[in-house]
Amino acid sequence: MSIKGDYYQILGIPKTASPDEIKRAYREMALKFHPDRVPAEEKKAAEEKFKGISEAYAVLSDSAKRDLYNQYGHSGIDQKYAQEDIFKGADFSSIFREMGGGSGGSGSIFEELFGDMGFDISGSRQSRSQSARRRGRDLQIAIEISLEEAAVGVEKIITVPRYETCTVCSGSGAKPGSKRTVCSQCKGAGKTVVSNGFFQMAQTCSRCSGEGSIIQTACADCRGEGRVKVTKKIKVKIPAGVDNGSQLRVRAEGEAGLNSRGDLYVVIEVREHAIFQRHHNDIATAVNISLAKAILGGEVEVPALDGKLMMKIPAGTQCGKTFRLNGKGIPDLHSRDMGDELVKVDIQIPTRLTAQQRQLIEEFARLNGENLGAKENFTDKFKKTFR
Repeated sequence: MSIKGDYYQILGIPKTASPDEIKRAYREMALKFHPDRVPAEEKKAAEEKFKGISEAYAVLSDSAKRDLYNQYGHSGIDQKYAQEDIFKGADFSSIFREMGGGSGGSGSIFEELFGDMGFDISGSRQSRSQSARRRGRDLQIAIEISLEEAAVGVEKIITVPRYETCTVCSGSGAKPGSKRTVCSQCKGAGKTVVSNGFFQMAQTCSRCSGEGSIIQTACADCRGEGRVKVTKKIKVKIPAGVDNGSQLRVRAEGEAGLNSRGDLYVVIEVREHAIFQRHHNDIATAVNISLAKAILGGEVEVPALDGKLMMKIPAGTQCGKTFRLNGKGIPDLHSRDMGDELVKVDIQIPTRLTAQQRQLIEEFARLNGENLGAKENFTDKFKKTFR
């Protein structure tokens, strides 16, 4: 019996959808509702949903069936085709092959996404065992570095706890000298197949966990798992220009699997600096200069990531003025262009003056037309207001 419901609504597409849009919608729905990708309590509902989207695609991907459905709805399809016939000519695997390159090759995105589940869209059981495709788990570890190290790059030795292949049993999980026996439930296939007329759905065997065989006597070192927990020291080269949150991928330094090793991802954390603030590839800081230097000009020593340098202060520099030192920042991680150092100038006002200093300041004010001490009378204020 056909799974009722509007096929376009099931796939979430308009009636004007192109063949490519139909394929894309089916692919997304198949990934989302495959029974092996949902929790156990949702499997039954997912199976029904999966059947529905498969039937919808089988009809809409075939131009003749689609025309009948558009004209007569389900009645046109039910009268013309039996349920098994609906799926004839519907090339499900082509959806994934077109995106993965090659028909059935190892590069197929279909195998990448569904291979470990054992889902067979063609109706035949897959011969390759699940264990042959198993890849080690990727690992992630954070490492903290200074801003100076981020600016020039650095090598770090990091300690990574991970699983390695057991050297005693060579990863088999079985005691040396003992043998594994064929799983009685899946007969060595690693999967159990549920047939539903128009297609077969294979699920990982629950008894042997997809291995196809059962360990009779477990290895004493790894207790049958085939892996042991170790701590490995790894040298990581951190390039210049990394920022807080940058992620480095170290290939094949993750956990060991039966077929290949996973990768290690190193997340960079750059410590907050005492005097510099980072803005992309620029760094910013502040320096104090004397009142005399602000007025007359001169040079001032400023901090830099690689030490110290002298910066020229022009006469008449105002408080809060920011100077840009080209190429004194952090290199760009990708282009290697250098950022700049931004130096904000604060003028240091003396809080205590000697009698001579005070006299000189007052003389300067007088020469500048300022009256610091005399009180204005009413007439002077009136004239100044309405001048």
